Amino acid sequence: MKLGKVEFCHFLQILALFLCLSGMNQAELSRSRSKPYFQSGRTRTKRSWVWNQFFVLEEYMGTDPLYVGKLHSDVDKGDGSIKYILSGEGASSIFIIDENTGDIHATKRLDREEQAYYTLRAQALDRLTNKPVEPESEFVIKIQDINDNEPKFLDGPYTAGVPEMSPVGTSVVQVTATDADDPTYGNSARVVYSILQGQPYFSVEPKTGVIKTALPNMDREAKDQYLLVIQAKDMVGQNGGLSGTTSVTVTLTDVNDNPPRFPRRSYQYNVPESLPVSSVVARIKAADADVGPNAEMEYKIVDGDGLGVFKISVDKETQEGIITIQKELDFEAKTSYTLRIEAANMHVDPRFLSLGPFSDMTTVKIIVEDVDEPPVFTSRLYSMVVSEAAKVGTIIGTVAAHDPDASNSPVRYSIDRNTDLERYFNIDANSGVITTAKSLDRETNAVHNITVLAMESQNPAQIGRGYVAITILDINDNAPEFAMEYETTVCENAQPGQVIQKISAIDKDDPPNGHQFYFSLTAEAANNHNFTLQDNKGDVTPYLSGAVNLY
Repeated sequence: MKLGKVEFCHFLQILALFLCLSGMNQAELSRSRSKPYFQSGRTRTKRSWVWNQFFVLEEYMGTDPLYVGKLHSDVDKGDGSIKYILSGEGASSIFIIDENTGDIHATKRLDREEQAYYTLRAQALDRLTNKPVEPESEFVIKIQDINDNEPKFLDGPYTAGVPEMSPVGTSVVQVTATDADDPTYGNSARVVYSILQGQPYFSVEPKTGVIKTALPNMDREAKDQYLLVIQAKDMVGQNGGLSGTTSVTVTLTDVNDNPPRFPRRSYQYNVPESLPVSSVVARIKAADADVGPNAEMEYKIVDGDGLGVFKISVDKETQEGIITIQKELDFEAKTSYTLRIEAANMHVDPRFLSLGPFSDMTTVKIIVEDVDEPPVFTSRLYSMVVSEAAKVGTIIGTVAAHDPDASNSPVRYSIDRNTDLERYFNIDANSGVITTAKSLDRETNAVHNITVLAMESQNPAQIGRGYVAITILDINDNAPEFAMEYETTVCENAQPGQVIQKISAIDKDDPPNGHQFYFSLTAEAANNHNFTLQDNKGDVTPYLSGAVNLY
């Protein structure tokens, strides 16, 4: 006949109760045979009761109060003259005593896990005088354990990690189950561990709960996480024991066991020659199944004709190699470049060097595409000179521009009239010869800065710009002028020879050595003998002066 869990527990309860009561009856019998003695003054007599602990089975489920034991004194003759009194933990509330017979019963279901024992005191009193006939005695009622608590994993569920490729027997984590039953009595709290889910990858030590790896070469890249179910069973794992389970999630942590490898042996990228310096040409990436620091890489250009023209760096987020331009590209000078690029892990684990070099090589070919560029002038700035006396149509100079593309389209020239609003100059559309279109005046504008446009004949949208500075050379085409209008007063009592006014002149022209002026009185003024003019000859300052004297 097979017993279920509940039936087996009831069977254990009845068996323990039987053993407990049998032991108590024997104790009671031995006590009842002891001869009473009384103490009077200093004379000692043998005690008539000595208390040992009683036992009562926990979790009693019966309808009647549970018999615990019997108190009896040899003084009691059975005539009802003795009264038994019970006090202490649980007296009256849990444990009651028949004051006539001394029988003790438990009125409530007891749980050893809540309280394992109760300490009580008993007295035997003379019913008439209410005086003790025995000294008060203390005894213990111990709650006898049954296996009514399954093991529990108080810290579960668990999570743990172990490096991939770990050797067999590597410790992962320790799980611990607790059993509330009495560890000092029987096997109710003696737990053994077993693994219900997770084989054949992991195992568990039956006594310690330490989980270990059970297979070699577990590869994170193939499977990175395992769910284990661990069982703890009391009664040393025997039939009828109670059990509890917990889950353990084990994650394989990464090690650098995968070398980087380029998916392709060669790559090709097309870039326009007009791409600015520092622009990104391409992104390449070596595949690495590892993660985190184990997948960190560095890239470098180890060979090729693009050294110095391109450079490669690493994107820390994506681990891509970023190829950028270091110098301007020119399709007409070079149409393609070849780069030999290496990718290598930054953190190499010596244990896995046998898997091969932790680096890889690939070839990158960069094709430079022709771009229709605007015409380019032979000089960034042309300097020209022309005399202000030059006639209209005088040739000042020539500019030249060419199409840098392979097609070498013809170029046509024009002047940006926003820089020559008065239209002083013309340019020949085919030859680039610049001529005067108007009379020039140095005193009005000494330097003309004009912009010349060069357009491709086949694509007028492609326009190059050249800059021309035209300096106007001076000629002596301006008469001297007095510096100001003079109005002079003189006192009537002025003395002869007294200077009454100094005069000066200016000239708008600009000769290299400055001007020399000569002063004289007009014929009409010369007839006036009251005044004379003194000319300061030989003075070559820009503003020469004469002195008018009173004569």
